[in-house]
Amino acid sequence: MSEEKVIFEKIDENAKLPERQHPNDAGYDLYSSENLVLKVGEIKSVGTGLRAKLPENIEGQIRPRSGLSLSGITVMNSPGTIDPGYRGEIKVIMGNLLGEDKKIKKGDRIAQIVFAPIRHPEITWGRLDETDRGDGGFGSTGVR
Repeated sequence: MSEEKVIFEKIDENAKLPERQHPNDAGYDLYSSENLVLKVGEIKSVGTGLRAKLPENIEGQIRPRSGLSLSGITVMNSPGTIDPGYRGEIKVIMGNLLGEDKKIKKGDRIAQIVFAPIRHPEITWGRLDETDRGDGGFGSTGVR
């Protein structure tokens, strides 16, 4: 059992504690605390009814659920970051990219949160070495 602890506070009666569906899942499902319709082409901030206290060395990454993404519903700023010092409601910026209007109900799984270590490397100026790849990117190795 981990000694690291994330503490959640319920700020809405409809809030549900994040949970994993399988013991080895990386992500914990986040649930909507509100009813709404996400129209095609629309972006909305969806409440979870939760606030959190994360350890100083852990961030929460808000990511899409693959099943929703397959139907065009995604997290727009993926991954969204929950910093250890943030104490506001955890909200998910959701977008409906295609298909049809999507009803989201209280208790629906809308995203997942993955906890990741925070690193603070030294930031400095310097000269970079050359590599075989160089500045090749954005399809420079082909598209297939």
